Parts: sequence; C-alpha cells; structure tokens
Amino acid sequence: MRALVIAAALAAAAPAAAGPIDAPGFTKAFSCSACHGRAGATRADAVPSLAGMPAWYLKKAIDDYAAGRRPSPEMEPFSKMVKTLGVDEVAGYFAAQPREASQIKVDRTAVVNGRAASATCAACHGEDGRGDAAKGTPDLTGQPPGYLLNQMKLFKAEKRSPGDATLTSIKVFMKSLDDATLADLAAYYSSLGR
Repeated sequence: MRALVIAAALAAAAPAAAGPIDAPGFTKAFSCSACHGRAGATRADAVPSLAGMPAWYLKKAIDDYAAGRRPSPEMEPFSKMVKTLGVDEVAGYFAAQPREASQIKVDRTAVVNGRAASATCAACHGEDGRGDAAKGTPDLTGQPPGYLLNQMKLFKAEKRSPGDATLTSIKVFMKSLDDATLADLAAYYSSLGR
C-alpha cells in the first residue's frame, strides 16, 4: 500500500509533458529524474535540461563525469551508475524527448547585452547557439541561466574539465570576461528557444 501511495504521489508530481514511461531507456534514466526531471526538462536554475540534447553530448558528459575528467561530487557517482545501466539507452532516451526551454526569468537588458557579447561564442556554438557536433560543442539554447553561468565560471577558474586541451580556447575566452558579461551571456543563451 505504501508503495502505491508513493507511486501515485510521484505520478501526480510529474509534469504533464513528461516522456512516456514505456519509452526505450526510461527505466534506466529514471534515477536522473530527481534532479533533471522525468523527461529531462528541469525546472531548477542550477541543473541542466537533458531533454532533446544530442546523444553524443550526453554520452561524453557521462563518460567525463564518471572518469573524473569533469569533476562533480554530485554527478560522478550517478554517471558511474548510468555507465553500468547502459549509457546508450539513457542518452538515447533523453535525446528523444522534446526540448523545453527554461522558464527561469531573465533580465531583458542582460539578454540584449549578452547577444552583443556572443560573437566569439558563435565561432564554436554557432550563430543560433545550437552547438556543433563536429566541433564537440553543445547546444546552449534554453538552458537554465544559473547552470550556464556556473559552467562558464568553472571554465574561467579552470575547474571544468581540467587537463582537457581541446577546451583551452573556451577557458582563455572565459578568463577575458568579467562576471557581469558571463551573466549576460547566460541570460542571452537561456532566452533562445523560448
């Protein structure tokens, strides 16, 4: 009976747009839902949305977290667990979900300022911010602004993917920007796709 009550509470708390529970990979991806949302569309400001992200990027992130190349005390144990469950199925599940842009409010002035500062970002992430698989750059659009800002600050402090020579250019670029500009860029990319 207790399990039934818990299951009913979880079902009631899940957003209506959540992915179907019979979708391939759902059961393996379920442990991710506590932070990232049932279908990977988070409502939290500091947590990335996984829904609609390319499977190649999700697999790389899981591998990097599990191997300690992308330090995170929260993600390392979960990534190791996902690797044992099946990275391809979990990444495929989230990649197949419809993309939902963050609904976290962003300051309009910050969005305008961020757009003006985004030209260098476009060289790797594209004019539309949707990333480039050939360059290994992720889609930034619609991600929560707090998550984007935190990732940029980690690059700036060389705490994001330390030792990864392929990320030298973004680390150098982030160091050239002040925190206000980083916040503007986060607001701009978060606003795209809304």
